[in-house]
Amino acid sequence: MAAADSPSAALRRRDLCSRGIRLAGKMRSDVVDLLDIYVERQGLDASAGVAAVEGVPVAAAERWDEQTGTQRLLENLAAYRAFRSLLAQMLEEQREQLGDADAALGQALAAVLLQVSAFAYHLEELLRLESRGPPSEEGAGPPPPPNLGLFERKLRGLGVLRELAQWAVRSMRDLRQLAKPGLGSSSAPSLTESP
Repeated sequence: MAAADSPSAALRRRDLCSRGIRLAGKMRSDVVDLLDIYVERQGLDASAGVAAVEGVPVAAAERWDEQTGTQRLLENLAAYRAFRSLLAQMLEEQREQLGDADAALGQALAAVLLQVSAFAYHLEELLRLESRGPPSEEGAGPPPPPNLGLFERKLRGLGVLRELAQWAVRSMRDLRQLAKPGLGSSSAPSLTESP
């Protein structure tokens, strides 16, 4: 029996998944609150349409039910690493734009950035448990921020936060799937393994 399939590893995986689900739920709640603050402080319309933003991973997945647990974890990790960089860029832009004039927005952005970093670390722990260390971060992350005007940066930030909220929902779904008994990270959830 492989280490990742041992009873203690299965219990640890379920425990990490449960904690991850709670972390993602809290993060989503905080991102939704941050979206409200962001829209208000940036003077945006909450219903503003935002085109896909370069460097922002999309939470929607084709053939989600056919992905293995490892694929889910790797996609989640890549997304949260990208969000960590994007949120750091947003925080820096916000500080340059407003300085300390809007401390509430800066604090909310910093708090969500911290949660995203903690969640990425949590995903790395799950990958280690599955006998697959996390991929290196070399060359990872979004491209350098484009040279955008103030309004375009505001819309880009709105797009980042909206997609992060969607990723939090997807992460909870992925971790619930991974926590199911008998489903290791290397098997496709909807398929039974043959002997």
